[in-house]
Amino acid sequence: MELETTNSATNCESPWVLLPGFMLDETLWDEVVSLCGHRRQIVRPRLATVETIEDIADDVARRAPDRFVLVGFSLGGYVARKLAERYPERVEALVLIASSLRDDTPEQAQAKRNAVATLTADSFQGLSRSSIARSVHQNRRGDDALIERIRSMGRRLGYAALASQSNLSRTINSQPALECPTLVIAAAADDLRSASETTELSAAIPGSTLVTIPDSGHMLPIEQPVALVEAIEDWLCNRKNGV
Repeated sequence: MELETTNSATNCESPWVLLPGFMLDETLWDEVVSLCGHRRQIVRPRLATVETIEDIADDVARRAPDRFVLVGFSLGGYVARKLAERYPERVEALVLIASSLRDDTPEQAQAKRNAVATLTADSFQGLSRSSIARSVHQNRRGDDALIERIRSMGRRLGYAALASQSNLSRTINSQPALECPTLVIAAAADDLRSASETTELSAAIPGSTLVTIPDSGHMLPIEQPVALVEAIEDWLCNRKNGV
């Protein structure tokens, strides 16, 4: 499924566009949709298999509603920032979850290249269990069902997506030119994105709000969906009410 839209909204709240992270598909957001999809239209596009973050942003914009709240997780946060910069008139508000301003370190970039080089379309069966385990809270690293759920997303996306996403340059703008209200959400026990990275990201966006959610590793939409939805909805409500 390349795009999923939930149309069961019962009021006039703005649509949400939810962007997943590295080798994750639209099912990343299943719990989020279950919690709030009845209140608004939700669009869950996959990240296109293209050469640049700009190209992915343009692809999302083509498939998104005219105006929307844009939510980007991890790699999706880089795409979301670029989309908000390129289409400011369409993004009502921006939410960046477990994301960063920084590009991959040389070691991270090399590890991704090595993984791509040693695999083929036939041999790729998703990201390794050890790499996925690092993305969740330490108390859940023995949760085989959780690890397999995350791994299956990469398996569905396939080798072409792995090659494309591994080669993306994340150096898009260290001083984002954003005009929309922005919420930055961090996970307290994130071993992939440090507290200094999320603080740095929030500081680079004038007027942004930074919220840290406890008891979660990097995979916030799956690990703490209730707290995540509450943080986003509380912020949107406070913004609407001028708080």
